[in-house]
Amino acid sequence: MEIQSGIVTKGINNIYTVVSEDDLLTLNQAHSFECRIKGKVLDEQESSYNPIAVGDKVEFIAHHHNEGRIIARKERTNSFMRWNAKRENNQVLVANVDRIYIITSSDEPPFRPRFLDRAIVCAQGAPITIVLNKNDLPMKEEQLERFMLYEELGYETMSINAFNEKDIASLSERLKGTISAFIGQSGVGKSTLTNHLIGGEVEQKVGDISTKYNRGRHTTNYAVMLDGGGFTLVDTPGMRELLVPHTDAYTISTYFPEFTTYAQHCSFQRCVHIHEPECAVKEALQHGAIHPDRYESYFRMIASLELRPQTWESR
Repeated sequence: MEIQSGIVTKGINNIYTVVSEDDLLTLNQAHSFECRIKGKVLDEQESSYNPIAVGDKVEFIAHHHNEGRIIARKERTNSFMRWNAKRENNQVLVANVDRIYIITSSDEPPFRPRFLDRAIVCAQGAPITIVLNKNDLPMKEEQLERFMLYEELGYETMSINAFNEKDIASLSERLKGTISAFIGQSGVGKSTLTNHLIGGEVEQKVGDISTKYNRGRHTTNYAVMLDGGGFTLVDTPGMRELLVPHTDAYTISTYFPEFTTYAQHCSFQRCVHIHEPECAVKEALQHGAIHPDRYESYFRMIASLELRPQTWESR
């Protein structure tokens, strides 16, 4: 039996849709294979929520009736990984993308910068664009200041309206020739953006906002790779909460670029800027050189690690 290379375009209940390498550009579903994992062939299969994710490049053996078995996963260049509290494991939503677009909204649901901060940490190794959708809705001055801070920190940002044709055309132009992923909390308009960008027969479900909690309703239940005609887009499930992946505190600190200049002057190597004395980052915070809400966001991420199983790394 011949071993083929392919990319995972969807995964539900441990059954993965794999498109062969020859059909990667068009995501030709007529030539896709429904695959399962062959035994425990992946090293971290027991230490992760899902050893295979959308975007993973795999080797598989094809059988008749478009079925197959995944026998290996190639090394990932990047991923979006979060902590799954229910399973007490890291969970990869998407891998091997050219760029991750973190979608937020001006309102309905409210702008949540700390969600964005966590999403940046979860986007491990991937370039990021932060997209403010629903820009026709007003924002408070402090919210706008917080959004503009991301550009000051070096992140690419966009402000758009999913129902504005010029905005959609501009975003579509940015996506050309790339494999990109949309990430965001429920209700920010990911699926609406996807529908306007993709068009055609494949449409993602669009949900309304829960008026009781001013939160979005979940409409996309699993990550799926879609052909945009000139680009490939991965739409992911909307999230109400997002937890950073289980890792050491120092690694999380490296995702805060405003810490970098000051961290090299800390008295302790691998300082995590919480309890250590003579911490240059905390001194910069006291002098107003670091935004207090960004530091509070960081502090809460570190605190969340202490609530997780201490035996995680040995699983």
